[in-house]
This record gives sequence, C-alpha cells and structure tokens, in this order.
Amino acid sequence: MKHEEANKEIGGRGAEKQRGRGAEKQRGKKVGGNSKIKNVQSPAPNLQPVVASPQSPAPNLDDWLEIGKIVSPQGLSGELRVYPVSDFPERFEVPGKRWLLCSGDIEPQPIELLTGRYISNKNLYVIKLAGVENCDRAEALRGCKLMVPASDRPQLSEDEYHVLDLIGLEVFMQASGELVGTVVDIIPAGNDLLEVKLHPSFTTDKEQVTNDKKQKTILIPFVEAIAPVVDLKSNRIEITPPPGLLEINN
Repeated sequence: MKHEEANKEIGGRGAEKQRGRGAEKQRGKKVGGNSKIKNVQSPAPNLQPVVASPQSPAPNLDDWLEIGKIVSPQGLSGELRVYPVSDFPERFEVPGKRWLLCSGDIEPQPIELLTGRYISNKNLYVIKLAGVENCDRAEALRGCKLMVPASDRPQLSEDEYHVLDLIGLEVFMQASGELVGTVVDIIPAGNDLLEVKLHPSFTTDKEQVTNDKKQKTILIPFVEAIAPVVDLKSNRIEITPPPGLLEINN
C-alpha cells in the first residue's frame, strides 16, 4: 500500500514497506507519487541548533505531509540518510523544492533537493541537499523531517489510498456484518498493517467477553485477500480474515 503519512504519506493494497499521520498507501504495495513541486532554487538551511522554549508554539502541520526523517550523515560530502515515510520514490529522487522541519521550528523551511538514491537493503534513501556540503553540516540536520505541502498529494491509482483517508474507517466482518473496530493507525511492514481499535462489543473469543477497561487493538494485513472492500464514501472496510488471524493478535 503506498503512502505518505497525516502529516506523512500511504498508497494501496498489494506487496511491500514510520509510522505517523499525513501519508499515502496501497493495499499490499507501497504508495508512491509524482512530485509536482517545481525545481526552484532554495537557500541553504540554517544549521544553527535551535532550542525550543516552553512558550514556543507547536508547529501547525495540518497543511503539511511528512515524507521522511533524516537519520544520519552519509559519508563526508554532506549526503544524508533518510528513513522514508512515503512510498513515492519521486519524493527523494526527483530534484526540486522540499521543506525541512527541525527541532524548535515553527514551520517547515524550504530547501533544494539536488539528488537522491534508494538503498534497498536498508530501506533508506541517500539524498543531497543544497548548502549541505560536509559531514558537520549534515550532522546538524540529524532528526529533521522532510516535508511537502499537503496540497502536493500525488495522484493515486485504483486501489491506492492516502493514510489520512484510512484513519477513522470502521472495520466490519464481511460475512456477518459485525463491527470489529476503527482504524487508528497504519503500520508499515512487508504488507502494511491496519491497527484497529476493537469495538467494546467485539471479542475474538466468543466464549469470553473481555472486561479490560482499556480497549485492545489488533493488526490486520492490508491486502486485498483480507480487506477486499474499502469504501471511503461509506467510511468502512470489510475484512475476511483467515481462521486464527484475529486470535493471534491476542
């Protein structure tokens, strides 16, 4: 399922891939997308460390999508390793304008992406940003998030979904119509997983209804064989879990 998460990106149901919100996904596939941002030169980032004061207002990220997080420098020339939370390779490989959100920032700051490549065995991208020319400058960006405007949502193919569109959908057993619960998150994995908070009336053990005060959550693979119906207009997902799947979650 491809994705960029609320305030990250997700796509559709199919076969591969931080979890978070503001994303794009596909069932059983990663979600990718075309960057529509023009290649506009951006100034070098301010690499001075910023310490947020307790009075600093939290950034409003409603208009932004997180696409990745800088995890470390790569080599000595200023390249950066980025853990993606978007399934769209273009976000990291196509040069153009991106934005950085670092600790203490009130809003994302523009930066120019120069190059990028995927390291498949590590599920990381290595990128080069304008103005970041050595390891020290790269180190100063450790932990910063790569962002794009929410208006830059890639066009999704059939059977692909944005994470934001999936969060909050109600999940039903297709055969019985029984309400299982509500999608509260998407967990990236080989096949993406729906994290579903169980409805109080639902139990995977028909002989014993849970008395837990805290509602449990279960993980359901977001693949077409198990989640054949995703109806955004009706705010519902219908599932056909194989025997034992819901019990394994317990």
